[in-house]
Amino acid sequence: MKKSLLSASVFAMVAWTSQAQAETVLTVSSWLPPTHTASMAQKEWCDLLENNTKGRIKCNILPRGVTPAPGTYDAVKNGLADLSYTVHGYTPGRFVHTQMTELPFLGNSSETISVALSRVSAKHPEFAAEHQGVKVISLFSHGPGIVFNVKRPITKVEDLAGLKFRVGGGMVNDMSKALNMNVTLKPAPDSYELLSSGVMDGTLFPAESTESFRIDKIIKHATTFPGGLYNTSFVFMMNQAKYEKLSAEDKKAVDEISGETAARIFGRGWDKVDRRAYGLMQANNVLVTKADAKFIAEVKAKTQPLEQNWIVASKAKGLKDPAKVLAEFRAEIAKLEK
Repeated sequence: MKKSLLSASVFAMVAWTSQAQAETVLTVSSWLPPTHTASMAQKEWCDLLENNTKGRIKCNILPRGVTPAPGTYDAVKNGLADLSYTVHGYTPGRFVHTQMTELPFLGNSSETISVALSRVSAKHPEFAAEHQGVKVISLFSHGPGIVFNVKRPITKVEDLAGLKFRVGGGMVNDMSKALNMNVTLKPAPDSYELLSSGVMDGTLFPAESTESFRIDKIIKHATTFPGGLYNTSFVFMMNQAKYEKLSAEDKKAVDEISGETAARIFGRGWDKVDRRAYGLMQANNVLVTKADAKFIAEVKAKTQPLEQNWIVASKAKGLKDPAKVLAEFRAEIAKLEK
């Protein structure tokens, strides 16, 4: 009897040890607050992964980021974190193909743009190849970009002159130069200090960011554009070595909720907060101006060369037919927005 009990105890200990060894813990970093929609989407994805692997993979979400926003890509690449997301434009010149996501007037929601980007980029391996050293979980975009400022209504291109704007880099930097804007490249979390101190007069953001970065009571004016003045592309990524160490079963579990599934999680969350932010703008008496047809035509005329510049640059970096890929992207967005 004692021998039987001893054998059972040993078996239980071996089974427990095996289970403990089988568990993979992902160190998860975010440079945004835990209440930000992107951080919440990352947690939602982690919870889905844990559920789908029956607890074999768990996420340890750190209380703060392992690095400021611009260093996030390399932090994941080098193993300081196993999982995170970042803005492509925070490392200027590093990513080219994804800049098509940031062209003006693409779409009216984060979800449609993000899902379209996921579908189209999945067909063209050059997008993943541009992200050397990390496992791309998904590419996504925030919602339509808006011009915010503390000074005056902006109803025409000339109104942009003389104001100082924070931008996040990437295509939006080139676009703002085409519109003769005075811009400074700074990460989004710096916006409150820049605007409240008067260092900057405005910022280019989706609606959500007015709440997330606590500028909803500082800004006085917002100008919106159909399809957004711009968008910002993000990558949600995993450390490549960490992914390679997973079992075949767990790699499959990660892959099954990558791509479009992850893009929808980020996109839906962003759209929800965008809608709420418009309510806050109204409550805080922010004057919202919808760009009229003349203003839109002015912007299109001045920013049109950006598309051709992107086509040339993307082709030079290896994308076989950028114009066709961009057409596919726009068609996919239009289909999703029907």
